[in-house]
Amino acid sequence: MTFFVPSHRAPSAPVTSTVMPMTTSASVPTESEGAINGDTVTDRLVEANGRYAAAFADPGMDARPVLRVAVVACMDARLDLHAALGLELGDCHTIRNAGGVVTDDVIRSLTISQRKLGTRSIVLIHHTGCGLEALTEDFRTELEAEVGQRPAWAVESFRDVDQDVRQSMQRVRTNPFLLHTDDVRGFVFDVKTGLLREVDAA
Repeated sequence: MTFFVPSHRAPSAPVTSTVMPMTTSASVPTESEGAINGDTVTDRLVEANGRYAAAFADPGMDARPVLRVAVVACMDARLDLHAALGLELGDCHTIRNAGGVVTDDVIRSLTISQRKLGTRSIVLIHHTGCGLEALTEDFRTELEAEVGQRPAWAVESFRDVDQDVRQSMQRVRTNPFLLHTDDVRGFVFDVKTGLLREVDAA
């Protein structure tokens, strides 16, 4: 299914576009080019921020999301959540991590989002071709062998993306710190088509 989020702004005129090959926004140089120029990726981001700030105007927004929704999603660079969901600046809280799984820290953020900043709905988004499907908890053992200390966190890897979405929904719905668990829905984003497919909770 396709997931639509209503906008709080008046609809704009239809936009036409031409499909162009996808490139990165910063046109990051190769390692050798960066060394020659003496800059790093972070330097380029800071320079870009300077250009952004030069034209920046304070929108005067409240910190509370207009649509009162929190979106939990994977950190995968292919997911442009605002574009995919029709969201604009100020619409939502966005919480991202490896896999988009509901960890203790995600619960922390959701609890603050609901109790202090007024959100009511939660949207959970995993995606096809996730890197966590290729990992196991052995990753922690490998790290321990390399650095001499075992990570306290779990990898949260999975093989069945739908089942992991269900697990995330269950973690949210049964957490005692969250006030609003009636509107919790989970989806899988297809990185090839851009469409969301809803996952049944059962």
